[in-house]
Amino acid sequence: MARNANNIVLQKAKKSKSDEFYTQYVDIERELMHYSDQFKDKVVYCNCDDPQKSNFVRFFLDHFKDFGLKKLIATCYVEQNINLFENEASIPASYLIFDGEDKHHLYPSSDGNFFLRGDGDFRGKESINFLSQADIIVTNPPFSLFREFIAQLVKYNKQFLIIGNINAITYKEIFNLIQDNKIWLGVHLGRGISGFIVPDNYELYGTETLIDDNGNRIIATNNCLWLTNLETPNRNEEISFTKSYYGNESNYPKYDNCNGINVDKTKDIPHDYDGLMGVPITFLHKYNPKQFEIVRFRKGDDDKDLSINGKCPYFRILIRKK
Repeated sequence: MARNANNIVLQKAKKSKSDEFYTQYVDIERELMHYSDQFKDKVVYCNCDDPQKSNFVRFFLDHFKDFGLKKLIATCYVEQNINLFENEASIPASYLIFDGEDKHHLYPSSDGNFFLRGDGDFRGKESINFLSQADIIVTNPPFSLFREFIAQLVKYNKQFLIIGNINAITYKEIFNLIQDNKIWLGVHLGRGISGFIVPDNYELYGTETLIDDNGNRIIATNNCLWLTNLETPNRNEEISFTKSYYGNESNYPKYDNCNGINVDKTKDIPHDYDGLMGVPITFLHKYNPKQFEIVRFRKGDDDKDLSINGKCPYFRILIRKK
């Protein structure tokens, strides 16, 4: 899909606290299977997930026993009708609590026993009460509220595995947490997340769109990632270096405003250079904190954007080998 098409679709999602992008079951399964041993006896909370529609909820119900979960909780935001001159009633926000035994909690009851009093916003009192009971948060939060969402998880000291836009790692608040090794990238990103199910009123922009066998309308944005503080296999794998700096200096131009070299691709990091290197943000997918130190993001010694011959390359992260 073209970048402009991606932006149009994502901007639509950013206008709503409910974030109408539904994650596909196949993408959830592909990622979650890398963490199965970390969920034993844990309470999982999907706090941006309609209990009757979310594939996150479906996945955890399907794998409740194999993951050894203690409890599953799910809530989602439902926009309330606040126009006093309308006769239309607000749709109540439903929730799910499942402990592996009580089947009555799978769906909201007709008498309202399983409806929230509020709108299900993740920042509301009811949601925060559920959050305080949970061990791990797993969801696809609204991209427009991503900073707030992460800040809440950090404040309540929760483990999590969530989906975000790749550009979220350029946010100062998020990057600082990555630099401090408090959060990191999950296993899949970009094309490793095959697409999102969107409502019928969304136009299918671009070429990487489809309608699956179940009639779901799917858009592949190719610019999303998993962000987590659960242990991932990536963080224990060392990057192998096959390229040389000396003898190939022209491939590694120096910055105007920093004593460091530019490296366009992670695979091109030279084995024989120990100084500062500017690498693309996708380096974070391979980042091993035992092998590298993250020095800073984007800026040179003069606190201006890194530049080469007066031109600024796309965002770079300055790193150094340990």
